[in-house]
Amino acid sequence: LHAVPDPAAAPRWEPQPLSYQELQSERTEVPVSRLLEETALGRPGKENSAGCGQLVWVGEPVVFGRADSIAGKYGVWMKDPEPVPPFTRDNTWRVDTVGTEVRQLFQYEEAEQLARGYPAKVHILPRPLESTGAVVYRGGLFFQPHQSRSVARYDLRGETVTAEREIPGAGYHGQYPYSWGGYTDIDLAVDETGLWVIYSTDKARGAIVLSKLDPETLEIRRTWETNIRKRAVANSFLICGTLYTVSSYSAPNATINFAYDTATGTSRALSIPFENRFRYLSMLDYNPAERQLFAWDSFNMVAYPVRLSRA
Repeated sequence: LHAVPDPAAAPRWEPQPLSYQELQSERTEVPVSRLLEETALGRPGKENSAGCGQLVWVGEPVVFGRADSIAGKYGVWMKDPEPVPPFTRDNTWRVDTVGTEVRQLFQYEEAEQLARGYPAKVHILPRPLESTGAVVYRGGLFFQPHQSRSVARYDLRGETVTAEREIPGAGYHGQYPYSWGGYTDIDLAVDETGLWVIYSTDKARGAIVLSKLDPETLEIRRTWETNIRKRAVANSFLICGTLYTVSSYSAPNATINFAYDTATGTSRALSIPFENRFRYLSMLDYNPAERQLFAWDSFNMVAYPVRLSRA
């Protein structure tokens, strides 16, 4: 695996000028209703739709929305795989993360509303969040507060922070980001087994560390140390207790290049094709209810259908 780069060489978290938009690829507008049908067709077959397996295929990205201001170059968009009333799986959430005081969480009733760009509500977080690692799960937004090694839970119904906990030794604010930078030191993830946090520590010497979190208290239940260098990969996500990493955030023909299985504590090399259509992947998360990867690719909110092997 690659050596850990010098921390001084880490990419900076700085918005790029608007002229960057000129580099975007062309895209074809397709009705969201059709996109929903197409991505549904790309989901796993009935034989493993309720079970677990290994990732074997990632389809082409489908655009669900686009941020039109410079604030939306990087961001995160989410659905809750296990929603709590009054919210449903149709509710969609978004945060534009370019800025120093990022507090706005946009709430949409459905994906079509996201595509039109008009939120049903805007939540103002009591504390600004850092980077693109946030997830929505069981009625809460889980995020890293700005310039801290902590993880917090914001209750979407009560609109208050109900839990916060420091991740011991976790690097933050540019110590151990993914290869694209963006202060992506602490990344939250959800899969079929629950809530995870992905990070690194000085003790791990920059290798990815995984911890399983209690979604109510944020207490760490168990931790795994991998042999995958965090700065050497573009992003990561979990499916069925296995961590998967992406080789590049900008190469059009990237790959899912490593997998770490928490059940066995072993990693293996992979080469599953993965397309960065808009050449700047700043967020990537798996939604176990949708069986899709949600991503933010240079202003664009996209989803990838996936297939898993039979368990």
